[in-house]
Amino acid sequence: MSDNRFMRTKALLGDENFSYLKNSSVMIVGLGAVGGYTLEALARAGVGKLILVDFDKVEETNINRQILALESTIGQSKATVAAQRVKDINPSCEIVIKEIFVNNETLPSLLEEKADFVIDAIDSLNPKCGLMEMLVNNKIPFISSMGAALKTDASCIKLQPLHKTSNCRLARFIRKRLKKRGVDISKIMCVSSDEQINIPDTALFIDDTELPAENTRVRHTMGSLPTITAIFGLTIANATILYLSKLKKF
Repeated sequence: MSDNRFMRTKALLGDENFSYLKNSSVMIVGLGAVGGYTLEALARAGVGKLILVDFDKVEETNINRQILALESTIGQSKATVAAQRVKDINPSCEIVIKEIFVNNETLPSLLEEKADFVIDAIDSLNPKCGLMEMLVNNKIPFISSMGAALKTDASCIKLQPLHKTSNCRLARFIRKRLKKRGVDISKIMCVSSDEQINIPDTALFIDDTELPAENTRVRHTMGSLPTITAIFGLTIANATILYLSKLKKF
């Protein structure tokens, strides 16, 4: 297959930098609202290998913000839907699917797949902290997504070290937990929003139309916009592309 579909990316990055990107492998953990848009951009940029990690299936309530969620994909494995979409974008991309729930027992299996870079797009606190700790301890470069729900101001979204985030409840909990585990959070890069929010009464609710998936607990559902979650994902993808093509360091 020719590289014509990527010629604009190559024209901007240069042949050598594009070759770094093309020969890179990226693991995306979580293929929901943020991870799906990250995947889309990385596939269209020409990343050569993608490791897709998600145990979940597409649900109707995902359609408002997840690029993989369509009427035709409801009930299907997110990882499988993601793999099919990537192959339609770039048939030459090597794809590895890992349909696992990330926890202390399954984390070691992620290290079996050698990734040059990891995207943490998990939205559950315990699995997220476990993954971040493992990546730091194994010196694997990564970007983590903080909370995109309840946010509306796109101008407040930024890539920054975890210890510099503000007005993000998820980031606050993660900082506290990782510090207790002795993890150096100053070297963890994340995408977050510093927006100070005023939460309407309707923005937090329990969705009783869905049964909790295996290995999960009932949680409050938080309102979110497709624009904000997409910008989170695309911001992560942009930083990843520049890092892998050796044009920018964190």
